[in-house]
Amino acid sequence: MKASLYHFKTLRDTPSDAELISHKLMIRANMIKPIASGIYTWLPLGTLILKKVENIIREELNRGNCLEIIMPLVQPKDLWDQSGRSKEYGPELLGFKDRNKRDFYLGPTHEEIITEIAKKEISSLKDLPKIFYQIKDKFRDEIRPRFGVMRAREFLMKDAYSFDIDETSMHETYSNIKNVYKNIFDKIGLDYRIVSADSGSIGGDKSEEFHVLADSGEDTLAFSNKSDFAINIELLDEKDPKKISGMPSPDGNGNLSLKKGIEVGHIFQLGTKYSKSMGLTVQVNNVLQEIFMGCYGIGVSRIVAAAIEQNFDDDGILFPESISPFQCYIILINQRDNPQLNSEAEKLYLELKKNDIEVFFDDRDLNPGVKFRDANLMGVPYQLVMGEKTADNQTVELIKRIDQQKEVLKLNEIINKFKS
Repeated sequence: MKASLYHFKTLRDTPSDAELISHKLMIRANMIKPIASGIYTWLPLGTLILKKVENIIREELNRGNCLEIIMPLVQPKDLWDQSGRSKEYGPELLGFKDRNKRDFYLGPTHEEIITEIAKKEISSLKDLPKIFYQIKDKFRDEIRPRFGVMRAREFLMKDAYSFDIDETSMHETYSNIKNVYKNIFDKIGLDYRIVSADSGSIGGDKSEEFHVLADSGEDTLAFSNKSDFAINIELLDEKDPKKISGMPSPDGNGNLSLKKGIEVGHIFQLGTKYSKSMGLTVQVNNVLQEIFMGCYGIGVSRIVAAAIEQNFDDDGILFPESISPFQCYIILINQRDNPQLNSEAEKLYLELKKNDIEVFFDDRDLNPGVKFRDANLMGVPYQLVMGEKTADNQTVELIKRIDQQKEVLKLNEIINKFKS
């Protein structure tokens, strides 16, 4: 993609109302634009990154035999009344009446809808087990939206739902999806931890959260230094972080240390919570049996912000390569009145595209300082710098964004560099 054909309007100054670094950098890098409190438009650069996260999630879920569907955002209130969550969920549910005075909600989650679908689609043991998922916008009427897309009212989420005949099968499915989640976060390249958590308004007997570790995280997590024990401190009897740090681990192995985390995923063993209240059953040996369910969420838009909270420096973003908008960023220095430089840069750009290497070509007639500033802000892992000297020598200077290491390569070596 050429900068002259793209929509990329960066800001030099930090927005005054932005608190978290991810919010500041996403606004400055022209990834998102606020429309109302907690509601954002994702601009071309942000959408590109969001789609990369989405594609990794979809690829791993499909590999794990999950089936993609699309459910409606608008949900009948009576389904929430059946499950008992209309009152339980509270004012985060945004309700409205249609022209026929029927009550609806904008969906913050889809347990009720998927249970209603399962009642119509799962009619015998032959239909089990099943795992359905979607990647879709949700809406929660947060009392105080803040931190950009980290705690927005409208957000993109992956939610999956499993259906099994008994508790043992539910546990097996839960374990399999947990491994799928590990593959997703490993592939994205984030430093994360899995911790025991409170099931909250979703319900169920057991749940675990996936947290990206970052100093700006809202949750405090406790870890044993001698075992796999990990927990959100909201589940501990002691809530004071100063008293928790160094105390014996509840599993009897080692002592606890604390870290801050950003929740990006949550998985639940729902049991029969929804099948019991909404009548989801199958016949087993001439007896109706309630189906065991699980649900599994990932905050897709939140992952983008969390990745930035974990990967940035004074100059901008340091995206993991798996979700970077581009693999490399061509910077032309003083290209005005230099047809040879422009020609060589164009050849390199076309060759990179021909080899399916995602490249951003900054062909704008601007001073080099602006181009380097924008390249660093965008967070692309490699910068390819071309000027009059490099054009004469048929070379390009490759700069690794994360540590600014420089390497001079022949133009014909660049493709192999990225292919390897």
